[in-house]
Amino acid sequence: MGVLAAVLVTLPVAGCGLFGDDGPTPSDIADDYLGAFAEGDSAAAAGLTDSPDSAKALLDDIRDGLAPEKVAAKLADVETGEGTATVRFDVAWDFGHGRRWEYPGRMELREQDKTWKVHWSTTVVHPELAEQQSIALQNEQPELAPVLDRDGALVMSPDRVISVLFEPAKAGDAGAVAGALATALSGFDRSITQKSIMDGAAKGPEGQPYQVVLLRSSDYEAVKPRIYELPGVRFTASPRLLPADKKLAPTLLPGIRKLVEDELIGSAGWRVITTDASGAEVAELYAKPAEPAQAARVTLSLGVQNAAQSALASEPTPSMIVAMRASTGELLAVAQNPVADKQGALALTGRYPPGSTFKIVTAIAGIASGKTQPNAKVGCPGTLTIQGRVVPNNDEFDKGVIPLHSAFAFSCNTTFAELATKLGPSDLTDTARSMGLGADFVLRGATTVTGSVPPATNVVERAEDGFGQGKVVASPFGMALVASTVASGTMPTPSLLVGSPTESDTPDAEPLDPTIRTAMHAMMREVTQRTPVLAPYPDIRGKTGTAQFGDGKRAHGWYVGFRGDLAFAVLITDANTSAKAVAATARFMSAL
Repeated sequence: MGVLAAVLVTLPVAGCGLFGDDGPTPSDIADDYLGAFAEGDSAAAAGLTDSPDSAKALLDDIRDGLAPEKVAAKLADVETGEGTATVRFDVAWDFGHGRRWEYPGRMELREQDKTWKVHWSTTVVHPELAEQQSIALQNEQPELAPVLDRDGALVMSPDRVISVLFEPAKAGDAGAVAGALATALSGFDRSITQKSIMDGAAKGPEGQPYQVVLLRSSDYEAVKPRIYELPGVRFTASPRLLPADKKLAPTLLPGIRKLVEDELIGSAGWRVITTDASGAEVAELYAKPAEPAQAARVTLSLGVQNAAQSALASEPTPSMIVAMRASTGELLAVAQNPVADKQGALALTGRYPPGSTFKIVTAIAGIASGKTQPNAKVGCPGTLTIQGRVVPNNDEFDKGVIPLHSAFAFSCNTTFAELATKLGPSDLTDTARSMGLGADFVLRGATTVTGSVPPATNVVERAEDGFGQGKVVASPFGMALVASTVASGTMPTPSLLVGSPTESDTPDAEPLDPTIRTAMHAMMREVTQRTPVLAPYPDIRGKTGTAQFGDGKRAHGWYVGFRGDLAFAVLITDANTSAKAVAATARFMSAL
C-alpha cells in the first residue's frame, strides 16, 4: 500500500484526496465512525478521530449521561474536497418506554498522515454542543392523579411523604435524640419509643440511616418544629398517593396505589440537556413534557365502604364484610375491623369453614340433580349418624319431617348432611365452582382467594361438606360471589379497577336454572323472616351460618345474602354464633 500511496501522490486526482479506489474513502471512515459510535465502542470511534483522547473522554461521558437502550447512526451524504470532506448523518437515540430523540449531524474529515480522520469537535456529537459541555437525560415524572370511587368521590390523593431518618453516629447523645423523636412521633404511631428507635438503628446495616416513620406532609409540618433541628436526624421527601381517610381500607388501598403509581411511566416526560463542567444545565436540546395522568377510578363506593367499616368497628375479633354488585361483580366494599387489618387482607384471601351458609350450594346441587325439591318432605332429626359420624343440629333441635325450604330456614344440619350423601363425589365441587367457590380470578390491584371445595369420594366427608364443615373453606369474597350468583342468576366476574378487566379461569360459568333461582330467593327470604333483627329490611334474602373450627368448641358467625343488586358476605370470627353476623348485617343496612 505504501508503493501505491506514493504513486497516488505523484498522480493526484482533484476532489479525491491522496487515495485512489483501493484505499479507505471518507465515506468508509465516516461509516466506521458512526457504526462504532452507535454500538457504544468509544475507543474505536475515538481512534478514527484526530484527537482520540478528547473524543473518547467526551463520548464515554455522554454515553453514561444518556444511558440509551439503543443508538442508530446513518450516513446521509458526503461532499469531498481537496483534503477535506463534509459528512452529514442522522442519529436516533432510544431510551426505552417510547422515548426517542432524533437529529441530523455534521462532521468534517481531513486527510492526515495518508489517511482520513474525523476532525474532532464537540459538534460532531451534536451541532449545539459547545466545548467543556456534556449531554444528560432528565426524566420528569407527572403529577400523580387522584383515585376516585365509582361516584367520583376522592379515595386517594397525591401528597408528599416525608421519611424521618435517624443516624446515631451523627446524633451526639443518641439516646436523648431518640427519646425526643419518640416523644414527638408517638402520636402518629404508638409503637415508636426511644427503645424501638435505638433497637431499630442497631439492627440496621452499619452507616445506613434508620427510618423511624413515614409522615404525610401535613403531619410532618405539624411536628417539624420539634424534630427538624435534632442532630443526627434528616429527612427525605417523595410523592405518594395517600388515602383521603387514614382508616379507609388499609389492607386494600396499598395494592391499588402501587398499581396506579407503577403505570405512570408511560406518561412521564423527559428532556435532553447540555450541561457545563459542574453539571449545571446550560440549554435544552429536546423536551417531551409529562402528560398529566388521568384520574384512576375504583369500583368501590365510599358510602358502602364506610357503612361496612362502621358496622364492624365494635367487634373484638377479626371481622369482615365484602359487598359487590351482584349483576356485574364490581366490588363495592372490602371492609375489615382493625383487629383483622393486623392480619392482612382476610376479607379477600382468608380461608374459613362457611358453615351453614354453604347450604345454599348444597340445596342448589340437590335440586339441580333431581335429588330433592324446595317443597319435598325431608327429615330434620336432632342428630343423624352416617357411617359412625354423628351429625347434630345446633343444640340438637328436632323438627321432625318438614319441607326442604323450612329445613333450610331452620338450618337443619342433619337434612343437608343426608342430602349431600345422595350427591355424586364432585356435584358440590362443580356447583360451588359455578357460583365462584374454587374459581380463580386475577384482579388488578388485589390478590383474592375464593375458597376450595374438593371432591369427596368418602360419604362421611361429603355429608360434612353438605353443611359447610368437612374440607370446604371459603373467604368472605368467595361467599359474596355465591350470593351474587343467586341474586343475578349468573356468577359475575369480579372487578376492582374501572376499565381494567379481570382474568378468570371460569369465564363461562353455567347460569342458574331460573326455576332454581326463584326457589332460592324464596328460601333465603324465609331465613330473613325468621330473623327478627332484620325485620326492618324485608327485601333482604340471606342465609345464616355457624362454622366450627379448631377443637370444635369454637365457631365463626356468618351471614351471606343480597338486597336488590347488592350482594354481601359478613363474617365475625370466633363469635360462637351467627347472631353477631346478623347484627352486623343490620348495622350495615342501617348505615346504608
